[in-house]
Amino acid sequence: KVREISHMLKAIHAQESREAAQEKAAMIIEDLRRQKLGKAADLIEAHIDETLTFYAFPDSHWLKIRTNNPLERIMKEIR
Repeated sequence: KVREISHMLKAIHAQESREAAQEKAAMIIEDLRRQKLGKAADLIEAHIDETLTFYAFPDSHWLKIRTNNPLERIMKEIR
């Protein structure tokens, strides 16, 4: 399950805009709740905005500033 959730989180951050990422996050949160993974859904819901701050910068900078630190913290809590 951890690998599957990791792929879900990466899919959120692969979106073209913050709005698209937020929509994807909402879909994933719903999916996790359907899978009875409420704690994972709650963690993502509570912290996803922290991981989307890179969208505030020009997209040419995204690869450099889109780090895994906040994402890894969420994954660590899920594990």
